[in-house]
Amino acid sequence: MFAAKRILTTLVLTHLATCSPVIEERTLTPSPVCLQIAAAISSASDVYYFGHPLYTKGVYHWASSSSQNPLCVVEPGAASDIGTILGIVGSTQTPFAVKGGGHASNPGFSSTTGVHISMYRFSAINYDAAAQTVEIGSGLIWDDVYAALAPYNVNVVGGRVTGVGVAGFTLGGGYSWKSNQYGLTIDTVTAYELVKPDGTVVTVTDALDPGLFSALKGGLNNFGIVTKFTLKTFPQTQVWGGLITITEAFIPDVAAATAAFQANVNDPKAAIITTYNFLLGEPGISQLLFYDGPTPPAGIFDDFLAIPYFTKDVSTRSFLSLVQASPSNATAGTRAIFNTVSVLDYTPALLDVILNETTFWGINLSLKTGVFISYDVEPFLPSIYSHNAETTAFPPVRTLGLLPFNIYFAWLDPSFDTDFQNAARATAATVFNAAVAEGQSNLIGAPVYPNYAIFDTPLSQIYGSNLATLQSLKATIDPTNVMGLAGGFKF
Repeated sequence: MFAAKRILTTLVLTHLATCSPVIEERTLTPSPVCLQIAAAISSASDVYYFGHPLYTKGVYHWASSSSQNPLCVVEPGAASDIGTILGIVGSTQTPFAVKGGGHASNPGFSSTTGVHISMYRFSAINYDAAAQTVEIGSGLIWDDVYAALAPYNVNVVGGRVTGVGVAGFTLGGGYSWKSNQYGLTIDTVTAYELVKPDGTVVTVTDALDPGLFSALKGGLNNFGIVTKFTLKTFPQTQVWGGLITITEAFIPDVAAATAAFQANVNDPKAAIITTYNFLLGEPGISQLLFYDGPTPPAGIFDDFLAIPYFTKDVSTRSFLSLVQASPSNATAGTRAIFNTVSVLDYTPALLDVILNETTFWGINLSLKTGVFISYDVEPFLPSIYSHNAETTAFPPVRTLGLLPFNIYFAWLDPSFDTDFQNAARATAATVFNAAVAEGQSNLIGAPVYPNYAIFDTPLSQIYGSNLATLQSLKATIDPTNVMGLAGGFKF
């Protein structure tokens, strides 16, 4: 079945070649606001219009449903120019977007019909061996960061699969292969370079501005535009792991192994993602295994390795090689939506519910051009939030070892967008209710991960008791609500 990924790629390419463009056509007459920006920015930056290759590159998203056709694409190359741009869009009340890696699944979160700011030029990576930190630009993807740090035998707490952008991932929290050891990515940030809504460029640290520093840790793009992150680095050897694909007949064995792993494995260097997929007519498993060392201790992954497999790519390798072994780009170019719930325990009974949801929605949504129905089971240690004693915007509660759970649907026809979004809401409710019914009552009112949450998730479900403080800070830093002109979850 998993050879079907090649068939899926063919289906997607055929659809994109034969259907009308996802992005609506724009007039070729430059917008006055774009002309004003072009006249005001320095030679470090540029403005591109419809038809230019860098316009196309600028608006591109991993999910085609996340792209829109803006008045122009601006590629700033200096933080001061971003300040100029914010001044212009704010004074003209022009909607705008800020895009880092372009991996957002929510429509309109990093795209716009107004002015599109593409951060590609913020791509510097500067490692400081003495401080054991690295400065990384907000236009990078994690693959770039891992490759640059590999010669120094160090690494950061970053994305687990290929192609994910640094900026959105970090500003929303950041679950990593190394989170059991060091926490979320936000727990390892030591400084931000931020362009505030009033155009000033500041360095934000805990010492200089503790309130804003905490708010940026999970607070997304509410407080301005981040151009650079400074992260702690950690020693990095070769790692062990990779991808195993497993067919329907052996899903019960995978479920048993996954539940046992979460219940019994306490080694912080070990991690898994068990993904239930429905692809081309049947359910199956994509199993990612990870150990932060060249060889895992005996017994940790034996249950998974004993299961008959369809394909297997597990070895001792570089960290970047393991990340790029993930299948996350198999459906690039399709329409997509994420949704999520938090859970406390991936029990065998809950995994049965997830399998049933995979099959039910896979069968039903395939009739509406659904090409990939996926549920990511992501166990972590209960201590995952104990690595940071500071207050952070997300998670608002660090006393519960909440586990993220990602629902991902991909389809082809935009006329079914609402159907898939409603299905993502319905299936999240089913999984949540099943978890509560089996005794996970602490989940009632528990926060959900912003980077997985569907676009209409109430802010209170993400930020909980932190919300009022974040809203007050936002009003102070951005009194004219410039950042409210951009997409995303807004305080």
